[in-house]
Amino acid sequence: QVQLVESGLGLVQAGDSLRLSCAASGRTFSYYAVGWFRQAPGKEREFLAAISRSGDSTYYADSVKGRFTISRDNAKNTVFLQMDSLNPEDTAVYYCAARDIRKLDSGSSTTGWYNYWGQGTQVTVSS
Repeated sequence: QVQLVESGLGLVQAGDSLRLSCAASGRTFSYYAVGWFRQAPGKEREFLAAISRSGDSTYYADSVKGRFTISRDNAKNTVFLQMDSLNPEDTAVYYCAARDIRKLDSGSSTTGWYNYWGQGTQVTVSS
């Protein structure tokens, strides 16, 4: 099993950039593909980005493509989500999730594809 903990500065202003971290403990993190999701109040959990366990493949939601970047450092057991040009609509709880699988596939944008989830971290973007 793997345990995931998200972290990052919680309150930023519109136009700012922010990098979230997803730190893993437990089983070797390089066995896991990882995804980032977010959930705003009253809305469903939304897929943002995913990265294969080696980091050689990434996949983004159209809504964040070109603005968000996912990356990983397996030596540090951490996956990152770099978010640029933030706006108030990006306000949400952000989650990372993991699955013990080598490659991404079409299911990697769905919540049910992942086996493990972090507790989430609040990001608030003020106007």
